[in-house]
Amino acid sequence: MARIYPFRALRYNPSLVRVEDCVTQPYDKISPSMQQAYYQKSPYNLVRIILGLPELFDGKETGDVYTRAARDFADWRESGVLAQESEPCVFAYSQKFTVPGSNGKVLERRGFIGLGGLHDYSENVVFRHEQTLSKPKSDRLNLLRATRAHFGQIFMLYSDPGLTAEKLLFDEDAIPDIEVTDEYDVLHRIWKINDENTINILTSELADKKLIIADGHHRYETALNYAKEHAPAQPATSERNSYSLPQPPYPEAAVMMTFVNMDAEGLVILPTHRVVFGLSHFDPAALIEQAKAYFDVEQVASSETEELLAKLAAAGKGKTAFLAVTKNGNYLLQAKPDAIARTLGGYSERQRQLDIVQLHGLVLEQLLAITPEAIREQTNLHYLRDAGEAVEQVARGDADVTFLMNPVTMDQLREVAFAGEVMPQKSTDFFPKLLSGLAIYPLD
Repeated sequence: MARIYPFRALRYNPSLVRVEDCVTQPYDKISPSMQQAYYQKSPYNLVRIILGLPELFDGKETGDVYTRAARDFADWRESGVLAQESEPCVFAYSQKFTVPGSNGKVLERRGFIGLGGLHDYSENVVFRHEQTLSKPKSDRLNLLRATRAHFGQIFMLYSDPGLTAEKLLFDEDAIPDIEVTDEYDVLHRIWKINDENTINILTSELADKKLIIADGHHRYETALNYAKEHAPAQPATSERNSYSLPQPPYPEAAVMMTFVNMDAEGLVILPTHRVVFGLSHFDPAALIEQAKAYFDVEQVASSETEELLAKLAAAGKGKTAFLAVTKNGNYLLQAKPDAIARTLGGYSERQRQLDIVQLHGLVLEQLLAITPEAIREQTNLHYLRDAGEAVEQVARGDADVTFLMNPVTMDQLREVAFAGEVMPQKSTDFFPKLLSGLAIYPLD
């Protein structure tokens, strides 16, 4: 069963700082230019903690980004820049946004921020859908050990066609506690919910739900390992506090999450394009010729990114399709089912039907001989949301080939996750992202 808890969050004190100057995109979506911009916005911007800049004389004696993060975090709490709620709460969270590439379509995604209990995947409560990378987990564990706090929410999906949480938590007339528009023109609004009866109804109604990690696989697995490190020999038997509200058996046993109903409106998944670089003796003509044994290949005359994406989207309706951009031209690839079944026999049927699996398991690993380890460590592979930049890298000679992808659908994600399977890393890109710094979960 899913365990959901309210918590005494730390939040930026609006009487001392402008919240909009302090919150950030998730750490793994912060580019170097964004990092610099966040630094310039405020001395209290959360980037200084979650993705601090290295300094010239970093070392054992002088410290590093993690020790500076812990120092700043402690200072901000001491000075009152970060103030702790006096009682446990959850937070209704709304994001209003224009869908990229939709010609102005506006949606609202609703969810709530709370704590979620940590479960091994084998318990069939929390399900993953992507592979993870080793480097980000090491980095996040170092930060967690130094600061003993969770600064961003893990994005969790659950199914509830009855929209229980939305009806319970959202009041159209309520004034939000926080209202921030981010750099992607997404309007983020937060309402604090501290009514004990409301929280108890919420946690009871959602107790039977299964959860799928939408974003935050690395942070989830890091938090799970950290929880195991700190599990007491005799776990506490009571999970209620003085407020008669549920609470974790020990602080490390939960992590901050935003829970979003996958049956509600507002869920958007964008594609993540693959950029291959640094291959010795790469021959685009040879790649396309080899691919013809497994795919129907059509050369696409246009070199305009928007036209390429439109062609790809049309081809992907009811079929698998991806588009290879090379210096010799652009090629639409659509799978030959029998050839795919023979070649990817080690994958389940549901996996073989995914273009992202066909690309990774066949094209990247077999035709281009990029090892799974090199893919995990991003030795020869970049992931980009921006299709224009992905195409331009080939034109500039910075990449050997770019593969433009269609997005994974919600039905595909749900089917793969609940079957206990995983797709390649960076298979999904949920838009918009959850802002970091709207609430913080301190373990001490």
